[in-house]
Amino acid sequence: MIVPLEALLKNTQSHYKLVLAAAQRANELMKDGQSALVITKSKKPAVIALEEMAKGKVRCEEDKESVKSKKS
Repeated sequence: MIVPLEALLKNTQSHYKLVLAAAQRANELMKDGQSALVITKSKKPAVIALEEMAKGKVRCEEDKESVKSKKS
């Protein structure tokens, strides 16, 4: 699935923070063996992370020290 950028930027206007949160979630999917929060045909963790963010299952959470992905 192609994830539209507009859907990803609903929760944040920063491309940088979006990329960091998506990368962190993709790492969680790969390393921690967590299951996807959305039904998807993709097997690639980065695509799954972006699909989860576009559907609102994972969002960027901002704090002063870092950007974290937060599951809803």
